[in-house]
Amino acid sequence: MMKVSDFDFNLPKDRIAQHPSEKRDHSRLMILNRNDESIEHQHFYDITKYLGHHDVLVINNTKVIPARLMGVKAETDALIEVLLLKELEKDLWEAMTKPAKRVKIGTKVLFGDLLIAECIEIKDEGLRVFKMHYSGLFIEILEQLGTMPLPPYITEKLEEKDRYQTVYAKDLGSAAAPTAGLHFTKALLKQLESQGVEIIPITLHVGLGTFKPVSVDNVLDHHMHEETYTLTKESTDRLNQAVKNKKNIVCVGTTSLRTIESNFDNGFHEGTYETGIFIYPGYQFKAANQLITNFHLPKSTLMMLVSAIAGTDFIKKAYQEAIDQHYRFFSFGDAMFIK
Repeated sequence: MMKVSDFDFNLPKDRIAQHPSEKRDHSRLMILNRNDESIEHQHFYDITKYLGHHDVLVINNTKVIPARLMGVKAETDALIEVLLLKELEKDLWEAMTKPAKRVKIGTKVLFGDLLIAECIEIKDEGLRVFKMHYSGLFIEILEQLGTMPLPPYITEKLEEKDRYQTVYAKDLGSAAAPTAGLHFTKALLKQLESQGVEIIPITLHVGLGTFKPVSVDNVLDHHMHEETYTLTKESTDRLNQAVKNKKNIVCVGTTSLRTIESNFDNGFHEGTYETGIFIYPGYQFKAANQLITNFHLPKSTLMMLVSAIAGTDFIKKAYQEAIDQHYRFFSFGDAMFIK
């Protein structure tokens, strides 16, 4: 049995980053060399020293929507929080709801005069499916009503909304940012391209599958929720060419890696798909070679994923060194490059 507790560690509260670094690419960067299990300490802008014409950088160009909504129950005026996770079809949204017990089938949650969310299905773990009633453009209504769905461990106000978006964010639909990408600037991406690094976008809309806590003891008992991803024809063709040319596929973030690994089956395939892939130690990687990622929560599926690619003992050693060296953790924290 692989225990969830195997992926636990003690993190001092003051190591949790409450705000982004002053400049995106000035965050710290820990380099994990898997060949000899050595560790280097750099800054993120130093990533240019490690990537070149033999590398392909896969980025997730999803864009975070203002997904957190505070409304009132129609009959009682009770406060209800709705966190939009996934659009199942037009105007039909799966959402995390608090307090969920107050929201039954037929319950209407009112958000001023602009939006009514009608519960049409009850799912487990506090999930509900809502039919949205409104006039005009839904995204414009969200912009007025919603707030950025920052993780609960970030308690300070975010001064600049765009710091919870990557500089290449394009396709609206995420309930959380693909945070490894937050370190890149347009200038840094341009420099990498001038060095011959090929940058290929994919889209995975981050939902519950990425950030749902693990509540079981046995890793194999954890259920991953499905998330939607898309590979365009151009990205698919370029990825297949990269494989043919034996290029190194470097994934920016766990969402990019999960997309690449979900899609690869004797090549990459264009289209829009669902993935519930769960990567933990013992997983045999099919296409992804290296990973740029942040430092993750204890006992999380992301901690298991990085352990799968770098080895559990090496990751634990690296995390302890990060704690000792005062690295900043989680969404607004520092990064590591597993090479």
